[in-house]
Amino acid sequence: MVKELAIDTRGLTKQFDRHLAVNDVYLQIEVGEVYGLIGPNGAGKTTLMRMLAAAEEPTTGEIYINGDRLLRDESNPTLKRRLGYLPDDFPLYDDLSVWDYLDYFGRLYQLRKPRRRRLHEVLELVQLTNKRNSLISTLSRGMKQRLSLARTIIHEPILLLLDEPVSGLDPLSRMQFREIIKTLREAGMTILISSHVLSDLAELCTAVGIMELGCLVESTSLEELYRRFSRQQIILSSLGELDVLINQLKDHPLVKKWQLIPATQGLQIDFAGSQEDCAGLLRSLITAGVPLTEFHCTREDLETIFLNLGHQQAS
Repeated sequence: MVKELAIDTRGLTKQFDRHLAVNDVYLQIEVGEVYGLIGPNGAGKTTLMRMLAAAEEPTTGEIYINGDRLLRDESNPTLKRRLGYLPDDFPLYDDLSVWDYLDYFGRLYQLRKPRRRRLHEVLELVQLTNKRNSLISTLSRGMKQRLSLARTIIHEPILLLLDEPVSGLDPLSRMQFREIIKTLREAGMTILISSHVLSDLAELCTAVGIMELGCLVESTSLEELYRRFSRQQIILSSLGELDVLINQLKDHPLVKKWQLIPATQGLQIDFAGSQEDCAGLLRSLITAGVPLTEFHCTREDLETIFLNLGHQQAS
């Protein structure tokens, strides 16, 4: 069954004078997906997002949102109401209260449902109900970012574009923001999020795209990315001599290499097999009488994959 696309770009390109910021991007994101956009500074992520939000005119190429052509003119105002865009530098009005700030944007969007009820809903979602009468100037950075998110979703968009939403936040604030995104995902919203905090994206996203020098060099499901690029590793420790353990490993066809873990009786091995193969290796070591104290299967994380792909592109 063919799934509906929330975002479909065709040959999307943006050039500033001699600088090619986005180069011939074909991006497809399915409805209900959480898609992570990663890449170094200057890769074109923000420019791409600005075009998707109709804040920037493409030089060439087309954008379709849920099958409808997105243009910056007034030909489809309903389509733009479906978008929620949180740039990385959106200003807040420090002299307003939290409630007045959201009420102002609620009026701008001409909310269809009773405005007060919608304000209460978003304040509860972003965990700022007890701050509704506080001046924005008194809020922490994490609270201000959650308030910005509330403003972004107040008109109930079906597509959310978030550009570096957790930049500069402490771990607790990142966790709170992450939980809100999960709630929006469970409600069926399609979310495109860029971030340098790749551990957050790995927890949130169903698919990822990697940008380099304006090009979308990789776009796939997170599961497929791990399958193709993440080397599986096994951490082993033994009560006995490591030579005995190494002798058992060195002729195994799926063990590619190993290295000692400093100050321990442990090894880290690169393993080319499946989970069933891992279980088979464990079984064989126990049968051989190796006194294992640890056998832990893991795989390279999203950050390592990104760095390895970057090195491959550079070479």
